[in-house]
Amino acid sequence: MANRVLRRGPLRPGDGERLTLDPQLVEATAKLCVRARAAAATLAPADTATKNAFLGRVEQLLVERADAIAEMNRGDVARAHERGRTPAFIDRLSIDADGVRRLAGAVAEIRLLPDPVGRTTYGARRPNGLHVSRVTIPLGVIAMVYESRPNVTIDAGCLCIKAANAAILRGGSDARDSNAALLQLMRDALADVGLPIDAASAPASPGHDGIRALVSQVGGIDLVIPRGGTRLIDEVNKWARVPVIQHYEGVCHVFVHQSADLDEATNIVVNAKAQRPGTCNAMEAVLVDRAIAGSAVPQIVAALEAANVQIRACPTTRELRPDLPAADSDDLGREYLDYIALVRVVDGLDGAIDHIQRYGSGHTEAICTADVRAAQRFVDVVQASCVLVNASTRFNDGGCLGLGAEIGISTSKLHAYGPMGLDSLTTQKYVVMGDGHVRT
Repeated sequence: MANRVLRRGPLRPGDGERLTLDPQLVEATAKLCVRARAAAATLAPADTATKNAFLGRVEQLLVERADAIAEMNRGDVARAHERGRTPAFIDRLSIDADGVRRLAGAVAEIRLLPDPVGRTTYGARRPNGLHVSRVTIPLGVIAMVYESRPNVTIDAGCLCIKAANAAILRGGSDARDSNAALLQLMRDALADVGLPIDAASAPASPGHDGIRALVSQVGGIDLVIPRGGTRLIDEVNKWARVPVIQHYEGVCHVFVHQSADLDEATNIVVNAKAQRPGTCNAMEAVLVDRAIAGSAVPQIVAALEAANVQIRACPTTRELRPDLPAADSDDLGREYLDYIALVRVVDGLDGAIDHIQRYGSGHTEAICTADVRAAQRFVDVVQASCVLVNASTRFNDGGCLGLGAEIGISTSKLHAYGPMGLDSLTTQKYVVMGDGHVRT
C-alpha cells in the first residue's frame, strides 16, 4: 500500500486564481451581513429569560409544524434519490415528523443550559487599586456552512442565539426546502419574543459563488464554521478572508491491541462503524495488532460483514480471508461515510500510532486494550479532538460528552477543539475598573 498523507491546513487561491464574483451577489451578501451585525448588537445585551423564551417558542413551533416540515423534507429526499445520493447521505438528509419533534427535545436541552454570556472567569485587585476582571461575551456574527443535515439549521441557530450571536445559516441545496422551513420557524420565534429576526438568516444565493461571497465578508462575519465533506471544507478554507474553525473530515480509527478483550473490542468496532456510518465520528478503519491477527481478524471481519459492512483488506488480512477485496492507496485515510471499512494489520501500538499520525484527520481515535500503560501512551501520543479507551468513536458528540447540543466538532485547535457547545461560541474581554488611575 502506498503512503498517502492527508492535506491539512487552510488552502489559498493558487497563482492566477482570483475571486471574481457578480457585484450584485457581493452587494446582497454584504447587506445580509449588515443586517446580521445589527441583530447581533441588539441580541448581545439580551437577558437569559428572553433568549430562553425564544428557545421555548422554537420547541412549540417544532411540535406544531412537525408534519409540514416532514413533508418538505420528503421533497428534498425525493430529489436526492433522483440525484443518485448514497443511502448514508439519504440517512443524514432525512427527518420525519417524529424526528422534528425530537429536535424540540434537543432545543429544550439548550434552553436548560446555563447562559454562557456574562460569566466572570477571572477577577483580581492590582496593587495600585485597579480591579481587573475577565468576562465572557458573544463572538458576534457566526456563519455556518454545512451540507445535507437539516437538524444543523436548528442546532446551530439555537446555540448561536443562546450565546447571543447572530447566525447566518448556509445549508446545502439537497436540504433546500427543509432548511427554509426550519429557518422561517426560528425567525417567527424571534419575532414572537421581540428579538430581531435577522439573528437567524440565510444567503439567497446557492452554489459555490454564494459561499465565496459569504466567507469573504471581512468586517461582516466574525467566524465561519464549515461542516461537511472535504470538498466543502477545502472550498471555505481556500476563499475565506475571515477566521475559520473547520469541522474537517472524520477519518476515525479503532485500534485493537493485543491485550484487548476480543469480544468487547469486536462489539466496539461494529458499533463504531455500523451504528450510523454516515456520521463524522463513525469509524472508517480498524487497526489490528499483528500479535493477535490470526484470531482477531476473522472474528472482527465476520462481525462487520454481519452488520452489512463491506471490507477493504490489507495484504495480511487477505492472507486470513483471501476472498476479501484488496485495499488500495485511496483506502488509507479515506472517509467512506458508508457501510465500508478498511481492515489493516499493524505492528503493535507503535504501528497503530504511526498509521493514525499519517492518515488520521485529528477527529476521533480509539484503542481497545486491557494494558493500562498502552492506553496511557495512546492517549498521550495520539493527536485528535477526542481519544477514547475501550469505547466507541460514536461517543465523540456534544450530547454524549455532557455539553448539550453541539454546533460541530472542531478539528482545529484554535480557539476550540472537539465538540463545540455553548461555551465555544463566546470569547472573553477584560474589564478594568479604576478611580481616576493614570499610568506613570
